Amino acid sequence: MSFKFVFSGVLLSVRSRFFYFFITAFFILVITSYASALFSGRQPATVALDVGISVIRYLLPIAVIILCQDLVYREFERRYFLNSLTYPEARWSFVVGKLICMALILTLLLVFLSFTLAFLVWLVSQGYQQATPVNLLSNYAIVIAFVGVDALVLLVLGLLVSIVSTSQSFLMVGVLGFMLIARSYSSVIELLGVNDYVVSDPDSYSFGLGGLRFFLPDLGALDVREIALYSNLELLPSGWPFLLYSSLSYAGLILFLAILALYKKRFS
Repeated sequence: MSFKFVFSGVLLSVRSRFFYFFITAFFILVITSYASALFSGRQPATVALDVGISVIRYLLPIAVIILCQDLVYREFERRYFLNSLTYPEARWSFVVGKLICMALILTLLLVFLSFTLAFLVWLVSQGYQQATPVNLLSNYAIVIAFVGVDALVLLVLGLLVSIVSTSQSFLMVGVLGFMLIARSYSSVIELLGVNDYVVSDPDSYSFGLGGLRFFLPDLGALDVREIALYSNLELLPSGWPFLLYSSLSYAGLILFLAILALYKKRFS
């Protein structure tokens, strides 16, 4: 595989608007996390960490959309493919190279925001001794790793949508819509099992939502922040190996579809 797609993508991201998003994400994370700790009467470090993880989980899909728009969608919109997809470069090399490039940039953003949040939470914890301190070492690293898997699934989906879509708005709606459904449907099913009065026919409603398990990964279960918030590794889901395997397998399947879509794509 030629790595020219990786290098060109990194250079393009430096020159594009993603650098400004990098800075904006930093300030959003710092302001929201620190403000939440200030307004918390008890457990300020826990609140700051909780809010910070939520902010990171919502900033990464936006980063995915920006990367896919700048590095993939505009490749076809501005007809750069006339140069990048010429012989002897294979189309699968284009897809894999773009994915590696975007994954590296997204990982850099995730690591940067994670260290920023950890340092901020450490500063907040210095002024108040909590009964249950947060874990900013191994447990926190596991949480961030799960967040990274979540972002990887969204990134591969965004890559597929940017190849087959004809408008930037479709890319945004596709990624955000997929994120909302994949992160929430398992929680809705659990809610219906506890409070069956939420809807008029909870059994049929749960059955319909349960069918999504065959088509979508359970991204909501990848949110394991409790192990860092309460310093308790036992709060990790019992089926976490299968959860990671299913999510990564789904990402692999979507990557295969993205390669297939590019091979079948007709350029005018």
